[in-house]
Formats: sequence, structure tokens, C-alpha cells
Amino acid sequence: MSDQEQTTAAAGPSGPAAAAGPDGTGSGAEPEAGVSRRGLIGLALGASATSLVVGAGAGLVGGAAYGQDQARHAMDAVAPASGVHQVGITTPVQEHLHFAAYDMMARTTRDDLAELLADWTYAATRMMQGLDVSATGAVGGSPEAPPDDTGEALGLPASNLTITFGFGPSLFDSRFGLEGQKPAGLERLPAFLNDDLDPLRSDGDLCIQACADDPQVAVHAIRNLSRIAFGRATIRWSQLGFGRTSKTTAAQATPRNLFGFKDGTANILADDEAALDENVWVSASEGPAWLAGGSYLVARRIAMLIETWDRTRLAEQDRVVGRDKAQGAPLSGGDEFAAPDFAAAGPDGTPAIDARSHVRLAHPDMNGGIRILRRGFNFVDGTTDLGRLNAGLFFLSFQKNPDRFVALQRSLSTDALGEYIRHVGSGLWAVPPAPAAGASVGAGLLGA
Repeated sequence: MSDQEQTTAAAGPSGPAAAAGPDGTGSGAEPEAGVSRRGLIGLALGASATSLVVGAGAGLVGGAAYGQDQARHAMDAVAPASGVHQVGITTPVQEHLHFAAYDMMARTTRDDLAELLADWTYAATRMMQGLDVSATGAVGGSPEAPPDDTGEALGLPASNLTITFGFGPSLFDSRFGLEGQKPAGLERLPAFLNDDLDPLRSDGDLCIQACADDPQVAVHAIRNLSRIAFGRATIRWSQLGFGRTSKTTAAQATPRNLFGFKDGTANILADDEAALDENVWVSASEGPAWLAGGSYLVARRIAMLIETWDRTRLAEQDRVVGRDKAQGAPLSGGDEFAAPDFAAAGPDGTPAIDARSHVRLAHPDMNGGIRILRRGFNFVDGTTDLGRLNAGLFFLSFQKNPDRFVALQRSLSTDALGEYIRHVGSGLWAVPPAPAAGASVGAGLLGA
């Protein structure tokens, strides 16, 4: 919900052999029999991790089931990438999300963790290319054994799927001998005003962010990665999201959140390398070596008091947000992309932008220049016991230092928007860089 409105994962799979092939042509051909697991990962991740999205997304352009915005989105995915960072951070934000947090099971070892990450990386690499999780997949194995792939993505294109992996503070305890590798900033987020956190919807040893332009493709990814984790990790909580609430390219239109306001106007964009280096990517001098080129992911499940907001007059909604609901322009004047003028006066002589408005309190000028990159999504999880919408914003942000998010969130303690929202879930994870060719995500941490 921040006016930062700024919002990578290793590879990830989605879809069958009949979907887009590794070259993005839609041939769906399986890799040659002689290609090893490590060879496939190297093929997919070696030159550019984000280039996986290029091939996977290219097949969407001609799909009749997708509108013009999705076609433009697929075209955006062709932009070159450095190959240093995981996909799913600066990648053009897709339309759907399935996010999951996991805990390693009792009595698992460091070898179990390394093996799980290797298996996840291999499966994710395939799914992001539109393939099943293995060569035998959903229908190519023995009819007398459970299939390797659950099959609900058979016939679907890769749908611009990205899968991003993160490591939580709790992973760095005595279980796996990682205490000395824990980044200084990787601690459980402190309590904030308006927090009403559900511990069963917060934190986790590991997290996976799966984003795609088809919800079934995103669900397929998490479903199969959870299945692969059986006996080693259990899912702690998960969240489905739809309708992105940010953008990461100038070609994407600014979306709206469930309060009806444009969200993501001032987000950091993928081509702003200076802003990304300054605000998102961890440099070699800012953390342990295994995290260089990575970032920190914050997830916040924010419940919106929809019925209360819907009974609020339009002028008050504008005042609370600090922007015009119709065009998204700051109340100080101009268009959506005009810089807010916090000194400007309104017709009655009072500040045009209220001192407690969300725009003002979240703006970099009021927070020492702090910016974050946002990739949030709307969610609606049915209704509550009182018959109200169980809905809100699943806030996701990437930043080079968690302290920046903490400072920004504390600045919002007097936010007028706080009357209409409650933070009910929370988590922080370190997101390592993309793995080297042939390696697994987290290999730098585990020395694998």
C-alpha cells in the first residue's frame, strides 16, 4: 500500500512437454536424452536467469486467450537481463501469484537441505520453460507408479512463470550449521502499529514466490515444488494473489488495488539500473559473499476493511490516500506522474496533500530517500464469519537492507490509511542471486 509504488528467482517450471519448449518456440520438445540434470540447469541459467522468462513468455503473444495487455507483458519479458539476479524481481509483474513459506522438518540435515534446493532448482528450471518437472512428467512414466508431475498444467503455455526462492532468519540456526553465514540484517521483523499478526501466516525457513499470467500455472508450480519437498520440508502457509498492484516496466499501465486507487505509480523500474543498485541489490561489501547480487524480500498480508472503506465519501478517500482516485494524480496538481508538492495549499488554505496522507508519509522525501521495489497482489479469500470480504493486499517488496523497510513502516505509524487496514501476516527472507550455470539456488550458502 506504500506510495513507494516501486515494488528473482532461480528457474521454475510450469506446463507439459506439449507447451513452449526451452527455446520458446512452443515446440515442447524434451531435452535430448544425454542432457544431465546439471546440464539442463546450466543451459537454462548459465547466460541469463531472466532469459528463461523471455522464451517462456514469447509464446503468449499470439494466444487468443490473452488480451493486449498480456501480449505487451510477454513482449516486455524479452528485455535483456544481467543473469546475476533471480527472476521474479525486476521481471515485468505478472497477473497472478502463488506464494508459499516452508519449514524444514525435524531431524533433517544440511545434506537434506542441499538436496531439496537442488531438486527445486531442477524442477523450477523445467517448469519455467513450459515443461513438466521431470522427463517422464505427468503421463510418461510407469502406469503402476504415481506420476512425477501432477498434470494440471498439461496443454498450458509457460505463461511467463517465474519462481523466486528465499531463506528466512530461522534457517540460520544450529540445525544446518549456518549460524556464521547469517546476514546481519536478517532478523524477524519487529512489531508495528496496526499489526495483528497470525503466527500461522507469518515467517518460515524458506519461501517460494511463483508468478505467472495464468493462475493455474502458478498453482501448479507451488503444488509440485511442495510435493517434491515431501519428507524434507512442510508448507507453513501460502497465499494466492491476483491483479498486480505494481509495475516494473514503463510499458505496463499502473494497476489499481481493491480500494480502487492506482498503486505502483512511482515504483522502481527494471531499466533504472542506478536505482536498483542503490535500493534493491545487495553489493559484495554489504553482506556475506553468498548474498552478493541478491536482495531481501518482505511479505506482508494486509487485510483491507472493505465495507468501511466503501462507505467513506470520495473526498475523504482522496484525502487519506493523497491522490485523486480518477487519475491517480497527487492532490497538489498535475497528472499521475507529477511530483507531489507537499507545500502547496488547497482552496481553503490548508495543505493540498494532508500531513497524514499515505502519499506524504510514504514518499522518499519524507524518509531520507528510501525507496523499495514492490511486486504486490490483491487477494480475496472468501468472506469472514461476519459475512464481510476477507480481502486485501499481499504486499511484496524487495530492498537491499531490511532496515529500510522497517524505517518506512515506522514512518507510516500515523498514516490515515491505518484506519482502514490491518497487517495480519508478515515475513522476511534473504533472496540469493541466481545460481551459476549448473549449480543450485543457494549453492554459495551451502558450499555446494
